[in-house]
Amino acid sequence: MNRYRTRRRTGAALLAVTAASALLLTACSAAENHANGPSHTIATDAPDPSRATGDETAAPSDHLSTFALDVDTASYGYARRTLASGGRPEPSTIRPEEFVNSFRQDYRTPEHNGFTVTVDGARTSEPNWSLVRVGLATLPASGDSDERPPAALTFVIDVSGSMGEPGRLDLARKSLDTMTGRLRDDDSVALVTFSEHAQTVLPMTRLGGHRAEIREAVDGLAPLSSTNLGEGVETGYATAVEGLRKNATNRVVLISDALANDGETDPNAILRRIDGDRREYGITLFGVGVGSDYGDALMERLADKGDGHTVYVSDTATAADVFCRQLPQNIDLVARDAKAQVAFDPHTVADFRLIGYQDRKVADRDFRNDQVDGGEIGPGHTVTALYAVRTVPGTTGHLATATVRWLDPNTRSPHENTGSMETGALHDDVWSASPRFQVTAVAAYFADALADGEYGMPGAPSLSKLQSRAAALAEVTEDKDVAELSTAISEAASL
Repeated sequence: MNRYRTRRRTGAALLAVTAASALLLTACSAAENHANGPSHTIATDAPDPSRATGDETAAPSDHLSTFALDVDTASYGYARRTLASGGRPEPSTIRPEEFVNSFRQDYRTPEHNGFTVTVDGARTSEPNWSLVRVGLATLPASGDSDERPPAALTFVIDVSGSMGEPGRLDLARKSLDTMTGRLRDDDSVALVTFSEHAQTVLPMTRLGGHRAEIREAVDGLAPLSSTNLGEGVETGYATAVEGLRKNATNRVVLISDALANDGETDPNAILRRIDGDRREYGITLFGVGVGSDYGDALMERLADKGDGHTVYVSDTATAADVFCRQLPQNIDLVARDAKAQVAFDPHTVADFRLIGYQDRKVADRDFRNDQVDGGEIGPGHTVTALYAVRTVPGTTGHLATATVRWLDPNTRSPHENTGSMETGALHDDVWSASPRFQVTAVAAYFADALADGEYGMPGAPSLSKLQSRAAALAEVTEDKDVAELSTAISEAASL
């Protein structure tokens, strides 16, 4: 079994908050445990968790892995930007699930609202260890924007001095200007800026008949002085509440480098306001990170607390995709408080660990507790969870059952779907599995390498071999995103 180091985030977080208002999340260390939290060694005389029913106590918790769904991709985007600039990202900014979720997948999609559940896997070069992929997918948007509910979007834009750097505020202005032309007449937009202080530049305004006014407000954005992120978030949510629209998607879109240095810089105090308005009004947060210096951990915490997700933009192509495709198409929600639980069979699985999702873990007993937060998921999203699994030598049969649970965004009625896998379905080798499975593996192995091996992925190849795999997969898939992955790995290998 690979040994690996646990992220020591608690102490680092306190220091980073004091120095730069970044919050690095915590996991406990243990000498023989893996860095993604303790691995789970399964007692073979325990009952089969795959036979669990609605009774959460039907299977012992050490056979279960439970987490809130997450579609963040900011960690991968920021790592790419750092590598392209000749630097190496800090291991504390590496979240492998965000690397994996940055790539298209081959999961089948549901015929109606909800999720499909796909479970597949392949054996690694390390004896008895496999990679098991749990894939969830929602139905893509129809393409007809008239079918979605109207949107009420409050843009909270950082105009501090650091945003004057090329690729920050200028990128935001251009993207927002383009996006204004893509939204519907019955959508609404508000604009809040913050530097030393925050102000509402534009109250909630319907686009119909007011596009010129909105564009004028966007074009007038200019960098000023310090970064009072706390007041910006406070004012943004107050503006969103004032302009709240019933039967609409109410969302705050925070565009910032998340380097708070003025006013309220305590992340917990900022998070409390987000949490209250999320619970009372259902306002979700979409975090857009910019800048070569970026408070990645703080932005991630804000989005997690605001039931949203984060992306990172570093160039016009990425910005156009985020503001002109992702945001308008994914304004609607198909699932609230979505969670996944994977039950491993103790007769075939001796040990397992989830690669990533450290900040999204949920107590096993709370899987069906709908008062416990999950993730908010839109149409056309895929969520991938990758597990390192050590099988019991010589055993065959049922391996795992994955269940996803979510609430209907309108009625809040609960729904579930499941998928399962047998040991016989494991591919003999990771590199003989489907191309998209291989892309998932390459992305996760790359994240592990950038994190100095702290996730302890079994059978990890060298960076040079990973780069060759990625280059070959880019040709097979004809996917520019995979080609960019190959480039990023090459840049990391040269450092």
